[in-house]
Amino acid sequence: MASMASPSIYTYYNNKYKNKARNHKISTASRIVLSQSQQQLQPDNKPDQQIPRREIILRSSELAVIGAIFSFSGKKPDYLGVQKNQPALALCPATKNCISTSENASDLTHYAPPWNYNGGRNRKKPVSREVAMEELLQVIKSTKPDKYTPKIVDKKDDYVVVEYGSPILGFVDDVEFWFPPGKKSIVEYRSASRIGNFDFDVNRKRIKALRQELEKKGWASEETF
Repeated sequence: MASMASPSIYTYYNNKYKNKARNHKISTASRIVLSQSQQQLQPDNKPDQQIPRREIILRSSELAVIGAIFSFSGKKPDYLGVQKNQPALALCPATKNCISTSENASDLTHYAPPWNYNGGRNRKKPVSREVAMEELLQVIKSTKPDKYTPKIVDKKDDYVVVEYGSPILGFVDDVEFWFPPGKKSIVEYRSASRIGNFDFDVNRKRIKALRQELEKKGWASEETF
């Protein structure tokens, strides 16, 4: 016959395990409360402020990787430069991501007026084409509209080509400046995106930003821009 444990022994062990379990719960709860209190007291623990910043960095990195893989820079156009048939910069394509002084003034989407480097109020004394070219180069190097980085890829006595690269995806816009022959102090230009159909006025804003800086040196637009 199997022996049965006495009620006193059963009661002893039952109370012992209950007390141990209760003490364990109290100890665990104390650690949780203490941990939460320490997190609240620490001034550097600011998850609400860190998460958005971390997400921005991660997303920017992801976009940069995507841009490198798919090469959003596009192919450099082969029609850049002063056209041979009729001395002028190239016209714009039908897409709405290009402006040029060669377009007809009635084309409000693509036309932009030329500049006069001796036509501004701040120009007390007329300067030569060489001086105007140096002023233009200085402004190109020091001005970064929309944080696009300028890179001068070709320069002649009367002509300059600049590639503007976007900071994340690497989009490239080609911008040309040309000093036509003659006695007039005129500068023609063309700014166009390599890919896409729209530029959200990036090219027009870029030209305007450059002109505003050049106006400080005595330049002016030939017409209202």
